[in-house]
Amino acid sequence: MAREAVYQQSDPETAQADNLPREQDNSLRPRAMAEMVGQQDVIERLQIAIEAAQKRGEPLGHILFDGPPGLGKTTFATVIPTEMGTTVQMANGAGLKAPKDLLPYLTNLSEASVLFIDEIHRVPKAVEEYLYTAMEDFRIDIILGDGVNARTLNYELRPFTLIGATTRAGMLSAPLRDRFQIREHLGWYSHNELCEIVLRNANKLDIPVDQPSAAVIAHRSRSTPRLANNRLLWVRDYAQSKADGKVTDSVATAALDMIGIDPLGLDKQDRGYLDTLMRIFAGGPAGIEAIAHTMNVSSDTLEDEVEPFLLRSELIVRTRRGRMATEKAYQHLGSVQPKLF
Repeated sequence: MAREAVYQQSDPETAQADNLPREQDNSLRPRAMAEMVGQQDVIERLQIAIEAAQKRGEPLGHILFDGPPGLGKTTFATVIPTEMGTTVQMANGAGLKAPKDLLPYLTNLSEASVLFIDEIHRVPKAVEEYLYTAMEDFRIDIILGDGVNARTLNYELRPFTLIGATTRAGMLSAPLRDRFQIREHLGWYSHNELCEIVLRNANKLDIPVDQPSAAVIAHRSRSTPRLANNRLLWVRDYAQSKADGKVTDSVATAALDMIGIDPLGLDKQDRGYLDTLMRIFAGGPAGIEAIAHTMNVSSDTLEDEVEPFLLRSELIVRTRRGRMATEKAYQHLGSVQPKLF
């Protein structure tokens, strides 16, 4: 039987990354794999690895999760220790600026416990190299003193499992990436899976949400559970303020319309990007810098926050000459696509 994992340390940046208050996030996040929806192929492979490790009486092999934000990397990192009946420490790659920042985590590890490093691609090279011997040989070399008086202390670590999560697997160096025995890529969630997540979490929050209302929320959540949770929380607030707490499909639609989330899941900034591309640049091709200057936003914001979903939704294409709006984008915004002569 799975036991509840003990959380020894928590990094505030990890909590902020989920875009939900910590209390609500904890209440909505599954506690065990049996409660998880979606990613069933990943769950099946992990269950086999966990069962085999438990039979051998060994720690689980190091695991790397990669994929876009909000798909469950942190959730997996919290339920795996629960399944293993062990403890977990949580850190953020951006906070590990030097090997000394990693030492407290490694030296406090108990037998077969889990160290979770979120955004592991942001770990500096010096810290990354420090992880090599820790992951392979379960030891670290601590240098005491300076200059000619310096000496090296070999510190044996208790066998542990490192779980890394990254949104940019390509930024990981090959030596670090190859030290993970298990690598899993998390994909997008289907509409039905998001509906089930919304209904389950609505039940946890004691919100009366029916299937049509859940479908409205799921349809506008970009195939991402985190966004579905955010939309659900907003619909709850709207219903309690405007509809006596009753959530219907019309109430959910009105709530999401109010914050600018359209039926395709686009927000105001997404539509502003498309409008600028189609109206100012005649549908393109246009360079990202020109679009960014016209919208008065940074190009990094557009590339990181806006374009990925527009590309995935086939609303824009990227060519050597620049960005171009597709016929689907014109249809969605109700605009007329200029004719090419």
